[in-house]
Amino acid sequence: MHAATDVTFTRDQQPNGFAEWTVDPLNPRALRMLRLALQTITEALAGQLAHPTEVTPEWSPVEWAVARAVAAIHGVSPLLAETLRWPGPAPWMKFLAEQRSRTAARFGRIRELLNRLGSDAQRAGIALVPLKGAALHALGIYRPGARPMADVDLLVQPDQADSAAKLLAACGFLETHQTWKHCVFARSSDAAPEALGEGAHNGIKIELHCRIAEALPRRVVDVSEIVFSKRLQPGLNPYPSRAALLMHLLLHAAGSMATRQLRLLQLHDIARLASEMSDEDWGDLFGDAARTGEGSLWWGYPPLALATRYYQCVPERVLARAMRRCHWMLRRTCLRRTLTDASLSNPSISAFPGIEFARSAGELLGYLARRLVPDADTLRMRSELARIQPLISGGTWTHLSQRQRILRWLMSRQTRHETLAPVRAALRPPSYPPAAPASRV
Repeated sequence: MHAATDVTFTRDQQPNGFAEWTVDPLNPRALRMLRLALQTITEALAGQLAHPTEVTPEWSPVEWAVARAVAAIHGVSPLLAETLRWPGPAPWMKFLAEQRSRTAARFGRIRELLNRLGSDAQRAGIALVPLKGAALHALGIYRPGARPMADVDLLVQPDQADSAAKLLAACGFLETHQTWKHCVFARSSDAAPEALGEGAHNGIKIELHCRIAEALPRRVVDVSEIVFSKRLQPGLNPYPSRAALLMHLLLHAAGSMATRQLRLLQLHDIARLASEMSDEDWGDLFGDAARTGEGSLWWGYPPLALATRYYQCVPERVLARAMRRCHWMLRRTCLRRTLTDASLSNPSISAFPGIEFARSAGELLGYLARRLVPDADTLRMRSELARIQPLISGGTWTHLSQRQRILRWLMSRQTRHETLAPVRAALRPPSYPPAAPASRV
């Protein structure tokens, strides 16, 4: 496969002799080639991470550059560095080695932060639950520093949220913005993030949650009761069980699938933890799901099925039990969905992402109406995202009115800036120092 080598990628010759390849979002043929490259590389790297082989992909230099973007988008660069059995070109190997080193250094900073927060929270009588990546590391699912952590997620009981915010402020973290799910805290002195992948000195954000919930697509599924332990102590607390941790990972992955922002790292997390689950743990998972407002694990079937497609990590009886309460439209979608379809490796903007999660005609119609005529909260969140995350939400699309969005989407395929930004960063040539003047003999 040599899809990305075609000159439909704009090629600019640099003074230093390095050819810079960029992507023209207005060139339909260029985008078709990019979509094919992203799909092929995403599925290849997913297969290699799950079941590594000795066969090196036959990719062009441009495709190897796109591969760096894919690895960064899916958060698996350090995992690939320790898993792949074949060598790639020097720029690819250098990228993976740097990402592995930077991830380890960043993990050291995060571990120090968590230790400080734990001590401070214990003295202040505040119970905190480190979520997702921090919990997986604590269980030994990952070797220290092997798994990247973009930020630190903490769960706190609602009546202690204000106290927790003051504790974070004492550590230099101030609230930057809120979403319906959490409050985000950061240090004002933090450096800007790297354009591609992990940076050892990237700023650390803290997301403070008072509940664990996702909108699928607008139906809020809440599993807070399961994740909160009944025996919380001041300081840092673990999840009450492996089943509770897996339930959170599944719900987070389902929410990401509904917005087509799933990462390979999320499937890898599910597969790693699932491999540690006993029959009793699986029983606890379904028992916990029955105690939620949904009464079943219907929403967990899509991420379980997708993780099993790549990793063969979930027992067949578990999949069958989860699928029984899964409605037909979602079940049918799961049969043909790939990682590319559910992630940023699909660069096209979808008009109705997550529509397959709607469970009734009324829910479906309500979702369609809100997508066509967004409410004030949605418009405010769009504006806020454009302000605080310009590298992610940049481009003209973010600043268009709803009417302009609809017209543009109807006229042409729109491309997600969250996909184009890392691709462009990966295709950018390295910077070289100016050549020294020739010496005179």
